[in-house]
Amino acid sequence: MDTLTRIRAFIDVVEAEGFSAAARRTGRSKALLSKYVRELEDELGALLLNRTTRQFSMTEAGHTYYRTASDILKEIDNLADLVRENNAQLKGRLRISVPRTFVDADVGQSLIDFAKENPDLSLEIAADDRFVDLIEEGFDVAIRVTKLEDSGMIARKISDFRVHLCATPEFLERHPNIEHPTDISNVPFIVDTNARSQASIRFHNPDNTSFAVAVSGPIEVNSPHATLRAALAGIGIALIPDFIARKPIESGELVTLFNDYLPTDRGIYAVYPHRRYLPAKVRIFVDYLHNWFKKHP
Repeated sequence: MDTLTRIRAFIDVVEAEGFSAAARRTGRSKALLSKYVRELEDELGALLLNRTTRQFSMTEAGHTYYRTASDILKEIDNLADLVRENNAQLKGRLRISVPRTFVDADVGQSLIDFAKENPDLSLEIAADDRFVDLIEEGFDVAIRVTKLEDSGMIARKISDFRVHLCATPEFLERHPNIEHPTDISNVPFIVDTNARSQASIRFHNPDNTSFAVAVSGPIEVNSPHATLRAALAGIGIALIPDFIARKPIESGELVTLFNDYLPTDRGIYAVYPHRRYLPAKVRIFVDYLHNWFKKHP
């Protein structure tokens, strides 16, 4: 029995959080998986798993071994993908971390279209507005809608995007003295608490200097869609991503303000861990999204 088979059995058990669950997931018997893990421990001369009838846990050595072994196996699998003749026929599972904002908007259709075109690839889409740790949480790729900060990840921009400061025409009629960005501090503002600087909006002057304006209002919510609904109800001014606000802006339900003062350095990025051999499924997924956004600007 080769070491790679034993390592795979160990990783399957850890990721399924038990021998029984791993047996159901892999189609191997619980006894066989237990045999492989025991042989791996004998080979290493170290206990990797604590086993009782009711509990399952990794030892300190198990944690250390799992982190490195799982990375090694991913590299081996990625290398196999790289040399396969037909990478278009993707199989397996692709774990994607995506902001709820992205999934719930029209652009979320890009994920559905990719799944439709790759029926043999299983997508696990986790919608979460926090910045997940791709390596620690086992994601293959993440979609991030942001000004990208420096990190240890590899990032590819798949589309530009910008934000719009907007309100209804009726709201602006009730507040006619909004002539400069600093004036928004004096009117009701709908605060999207997903924003990194929740209590202020940063603007840029034509000379590239910047300034912040404090905002407050009757509603704080961690949802751009709820922010949009509140703005459409005439409750206040809101800062909303263009791919969410586009339709009401085009219809005239919302009016944009101070576009020349708002930053334009935002983007939609595909982010993935740095690996020597990029998995074919990740590369094809990122390429697909890049092309999808070209067709749906």
